[in-house]
Amino acid sequence: MTALHHEALVVDLHNDLILLVDHFDRRGRLDYFGDFWLPELRAGGVDVQVLPVFIDEQFQSEGALRRTLLLIERIHRLAEQYPQLTVCRTGADIARATEDGRIALVIALEGAHALGQDPELIRTMERVGVRVVSLAHMGRTLLADGSGVDDSSCGGLTPQGLEVLAEMERLGIVYDLSHLGVAGVEDVLEHAGRPLLATHSACRAVTDIHRNLTDAQLKGVADLGGVIGVAAAVPPFIDPGRPTAARVVDIEHLASVTSIDAIGLGPDFIDDYYQEVYGGWVIPGMEVTWNDSEIRRPSDLPRITEEMAGRGFADADIKKVLGGNAMRVLHEVMGIPAMATAP
Repeated sequence: MTALHHEALVVDLHNDLILLVDHFDRRGRLDYFGDFWLPELRAGGVDVQVLPVFIDEQFQSEGALRRTLLLIERIHRLAEQYPQLTVCRTGADIARATEDGRIALVIALEGAHALGQDPELIRTMERVGVRVVSLAHMGRTLLADGSGVDDSSCGGLTPQGLEVLAEMERLGIVYDLSHLGVAGVEDVLEHAGRPLLATHSACRAVTDIHRNLTDAQLKGVADLGGVIGVAAAVPPFIDPGRPTAARVVDIEHLASVTSIDAIGLGPDFIDDYYQEVYGGWVIPGMEVTWNDSEIRRPSDLPRITEEMAGRGFADADIKKVLGGNAMRVLHEVMGIPAMATAP
């Protein structure tokens, strides 16, 4: 199965590695990416890496725009430093990079704190290479409420949030549903006209927490031609304390309620960041340990391929989940304005 994994196009829809790169850059360890992440990505067969820019709480007010631009600059500098990487703005860019054996990087925003309540700043983000955006994280922004906001007070997209969604579709930026509150998910599914992603989510019917999507929401993503990236590396999303390859049954559940064409991978490899920066997992109500985890880093991704094969998935379907489905959405939307797709 290792051969199948490495002959497939592997797309990781969510890895917060740029936060650790920035962390170590500031401490003088400038070769950290090359020493750790590049070998991990190669061992995991990762061909396309979506890199989210996440803004820690201390930067989420006046410092959000500056912090966002700094992390985006970090990503561009990585691509300049390592010839094995390429920042991609279109699906065609990704195809060229992967054909040349390079890892295609796609810049994303995880929670659009940098936009404040100014929709026009989404155009600035597009100019600097951002191609995937979610409007909220666990809390509340001026554009939308995140999934961590209590359901009784959780609102949908604000008028500015709806304006950003429309502008993203016009510009060819892929919308990311992960972390959005329930009312916001409904707003996006109602107003979206293009395929979208839930870059790192899981199934609420399997594990009932606010970060996961209901069957109806999963079907809504699939009906738009979108893809759900299974968050295989985060214990609370899959099964607290057991984010193992054998426990990634969300793929089977997703296939039963949507189709194999709606499934991708968004493992969310955040363990090293939280261990290094915070000394462990820090989200209240989700205290867990990774001690027994099998899916912690990119080099563990072939285990998912092995598990799917052992469960009887066809090779062609495994390749769809590993990256074919996600690449379809990226190729159709990324960098292609909506008006250019009209007949």
